[in-house]
Amino acid sequence: MDAILNFLPYIGWVLLAIMILVFIHELGHFLFAKLFGMRVDKFSVGFPPKIIGKQVGETEYVLGLTPLGGYVKIAGMVDESMDTDELAQEPKPWEFRSKPVWQRILVITGGVLFNIILAGIIFIGLKATYGEAYDPAVGAVLVQEGSVASSMGIRTGDLIVAVNGKPVDVLEGLSGMEELLLADPLIIDVDRDGQSIRVEGPRDIMTQLNQNEGAFGIDFDPPIVGFVGAGTSASDAELRAGDHIVAIGDSLITFFHQITPALQATSGDAYTLRFLRPDSTAAVPLGQAVRLPDSLQAVGGTLYDVRIARAADSEEPVVLGINQYLRLKEYSFPEAVVSGVADTWLNTRMVASSLKRIFVGQDSFRQNIGGPVMIARGTREAADRGAPYFWQIVAMLSITLAIINILPIPALDGGHLVFLIYEGIARREPSLKIRMALQQVGMVILLAFMVFVIFNDILKL
Repeated sequence: MDAILNFLPYIGWVLLAIMILVFIHELGHFLFAKLFGMRVDKFSVGFPPKIIGKQVGETEYVLGLTPLGGYVKIAGMVDESMDTDELAQEPKPWEFRSKPVWQRILVITGGVLFNIILAGIIFIGLKATYGEAYDPAVGAVLVQEGSVASSMGIRTGDLIVAVNGKPVDVLEGLSGMEELLLADPLIIDVDRDGQSIRVEGPRDIMTQLNQNEGAFGIDFDPPIVGFVGAGTSASDAELRAGDHIVAIGDSLITFFHQITPALQATSGDAYTLRFLRPDSTAAVPLGQAVRLPDSLQAVGGTLYDVRIARAADSEEPVVLGINQYLRLKEYSFPEAVVSGVADTWLNTRMVASSLKRIFVGQDSFRQNIGGPVMIARGTREAADRGAPYFWQIVAMLSITLAIINILPIPALDGGHLVFLIYEGIARREPSLKIRMALQQVGMVILLAFMVFVIFNDILKL
């Protein structure tokens, strides 16, 4: 009961997401049908019973109470309604069946195309509005115990050199799961104390990621300065954004989170701060340049030691007054278009690859298939984090809806597409009896699938 009550706040957000996706999908069918002069009898968002409806011209526009999909009823087409009364008469010029095969293919695939276009528009808008923030993929990694990365053999302190043959700096921080899921197998090259090591991901990586709540288990936590507060110890030492903290007192610094404990471990009236300044950052700070150790030769720059005095009247722990460096890539609109289209293509490949892994048995069907309950939870959590996260998940759901709809299953767009391809090749339609029987089989499969995923979702709560 608690799980059901906790689920209730998710409903509003998931309904909003579903309504957007269904409306855009059905709009694709509708606009292509109207473009080719077909009569559209009904445009419904949601299934019966009807909440409201309005007749405009030859089309009734309906909002249904069951928000699990929608439909466009086109004259002369065998669809989910199983209405065949019109088919006993001669085809009319405005009917679906009277149009050339290529036009009917565009009508059938219009929903899928519009879902992909919606995802592209969202990705472009996100890049143009918010840019892209990510942790720099530099320095040693932190590995969570029991994670997928840990089971692969990656250890805290390793330097990630390449993922699937790509240098890690090209991946901009391993910010997403795309590179992890598209490779089969996943290959990661690391440097451990000067030794090159290659590790391989598990065959069922998607299942293991889901068991770890989507976390691969690698974090970059480089001790790089992002912001220096005015009037702070860091400001007095003339630190700048981009400086790399190497040591504080007797403590070596590998990760940013080690800075505060290292400061607290210092004693006396002053302590030594050692940092590396890249050659691209001008202005020589106060302090003494020292020899660059071998471990930092590849980074490049000049290493400095600076003595920082402790405030005599302060009883508070020593603080530097810096924030961690976070990269923000901003996009002009043309750049956002290019990047948004690339994101759409990459995520489409990722969703298709994930479904393939499930269908061939490489990953667990039960663990990786989510239904309305899991979608609701994910949508609510994304909305709680802010608008960019909500629209990101809407884009991913739009791509998923497109790919599922194009599968060659009767009652889905892909099933209709198979009939049309057959007609285009054989120059004749499949018999109405066969089409009706397969439509009914397809509906039974879809209903059984929905029942399964809903119960599966409830068991996961």
